[in-house]
Amino acid sequence: MTHVLLLRLAGPLQSWGMTSRFPARRDSHSRPTKSAVIGMCAAAMGLPRDADLDELAQVTFGVRADHPGTPVRDYHTVGAGKYPLRPRDLITDHRRAAATSANLDTATGDQFGHHTLPHWYGAPKKIAADPVSGVLVSGELTRTALITERWYLADATFLVGLQHEDEGFLSTVGKALEHPRRLLWLGRKSCPPSGTLTLKSAPGDLASVFDTHQLLPGPDGTADPQRKPWGWFQAPPSERGATPVQDQPVHFDSLRPEHTTRWEVRRRITIAPNADDWKGIVP
Repeated sequence: MTHVLLLRLAGPLQSWGMTSRFPARRDSHSRPTKSAVIGMCAAAMGLPRDADLDELAQVTFGVRADHPGTPVRDYHTVGAGKYPLRPRDLITDHRRAAATSANLDTATGDQFGHHTLPHWYGAPKKIAADPVSGVLVSGELTRTALITERWYLADATFLVGLQHEDEGFLSTVGKALEHPRRLLWLGRKSCPPSGTLTLKSAPGDLASVFDTHQLLPGPDGTADPQRKPWGWFQAPPSERGATPVQDQPVHFDSLRPEHTTRWEVRRRITIAPNADDWKGIVP
């Protein structure tokens, strides 16, 4: 018999990217991805990025959109501008120290934080070793602003199911999510989860468990019992209507994360009249 661990993914903002991590337009999928949820579980369990994901990644994955949320666009700029010099800027970069030494020698009072250098980007990226001193310095002193478009889901609530034959393993994952060893977020670091995360473990498969549990309460604390939410279920490629999704994690190595293809089907879910209600959920 299989069991399903039910998770509640809710928060003011969520963002589930499906394309490149650093393009000018950072999208958000309409629902949590398997890669992101497995990554959240791995972080909660304290697994290193190069850990073997065989058992964790092989769970059967499903999502029910109890409250799909509203897409929100964020106009975002990165880089450019001027920043005050800090003591460590002079200690770690002899070029800064030489360029501002005259002004520092004649300065009085507590005006150190007001010193700036023309055409000098003060929050360096592209760190590189200086060929003279060997210390780490900014490899790019001037930068133009990068304008990006970032998308989020506002006020969304998803019921996520992880199906596995070993109930003990699911219990371990659920406890880790409630007592995580690393910080958790809903797709991006600016999107922490709110309230109850791990709900319960129930016997059965994803379809039957989703059918027999009421909709989760939304941001206003209510749910429409008559609404039929969409559900997405991991399925074999041969199943009718199955479509490919490129979010099956292989490993989360920080230099070369790798994903492969899994298949899923989408269908409306009719909540059973005698479905289990939710009690004690922290919003």
